[in-house]
Amino acid sequence: MAFKKITEQDSYYNDLEKMSTRELLESINKEDQTVATAVEKVIPKIEALVLIIVKKMSSGGRLFYIGAGTSGRLGILDASECPPTFGVRDDKIIGLIAGGDLAIRKAVENAEDDSQQAFKDLQNFHIDRNDVVIGIAASGTTPYVIGGLEHCNTMGITTACITCNEGSPLDKVASFPIVVTVGPEFVTGSSRMKAGTAQKMILNMISTSVMIQLGHVKGNKMVDMQLSNNKLVDRGTRMIMEATGVEYEIARQLLLDHGSVRNAIAQQGIC
Repeated sequence: MAFKKITEQDSYYNDLEKMSTRELLESINKEDQTVATAVEKVIPKIEALVLIIVKKMSSGGRLFYIGAGTSGRLGILDASECPPTFGVRDDKIIGLIAGGDLAIRKAVENAEDDSQQAFKDLQNFHIDRNDVVIGIAASGTTPYVIGGLEHCNTMGITTACITCNEGSPLDKVASFPIVVTVGPEFVTGSSRMKAGTAQKMILNMISTSVMIQLGHVKGNKMVDMQLSNNKLVDRGTRMIMEATGVEYEIARQLLLDHGSVRNAIAQQGIC
C-alpha cells in the first residue's frame, strides 16, 4: 500500500491489560485531548465544504452520508439528529450504512467490501447534481464508500470525505477531502476511538454550521426544533418567555398552538 495507514499503526501504549483502571482512563483521556487540535487544523477544509453544502441545499439539494461500521453509524446519528434539532425534513440529510439498517446494531459480514452497493443505495433516493455526498471512513480504504463516491463523480455530484489517513484512496477520490490525522489509537487499530471522535466532531461542525446558515437558529436558539417530548416543549416555552415576556402557561400554549418557537414568537410580532 503506497500511503501510510496511520490508523493501523501500533499504539503508543503497551501491556494495556496490566494497567489499573485509573491508568487506562487517564491514558485514553490523554489521547482524546489531542483530537480537537487535529480537527482545528482542518477547519479551512471543513469551511470550504460547508459553503458548498449551504449553496446546494439552498437550491433544494440534500446532504448524504455514506459509511460502514462505526463511520456509517456516526453519519446516521448526525443525520437523524438534524430533524428534531433544527426542524428540517428527514429527507434533507440522510445517512446510509453498508449492510442497511441491520448494520446499525449488528455487524453485517462483508457489507463494506461491495464497491457497487453504496451507489445503488443512493439511487433509491434519486440522487442528482443538486445533492452532496460525504463518504466517511477512518481508514480511507472502504470499498463501499470509495465506490459510491466514484459513481457520484461520474454523474457530476459533489463529493467529500472524512478520513484519517492522508493519501488514501478515499482522500484522492473526493472532491472535498477532509483528512484529520489523529495518530495511532490507544488500542491498536480501534478507529472507533480517536478517529471516531474526530469524525463525530467534524460532522457536528458541518451540520450545525449548515443549519445555522440556512436560518434554523435565531440568536443561539433552536427556534425550529421539533416538539417531540416534554423536555423540548419546556425548553421552547422558556425561549418564548425570554423573547416575549409572557408568563409560562401563556408561552406554552402559544408554542402548542403554533407548533414551533419561531411561529409562536412571530405571532407576537417579534420574530
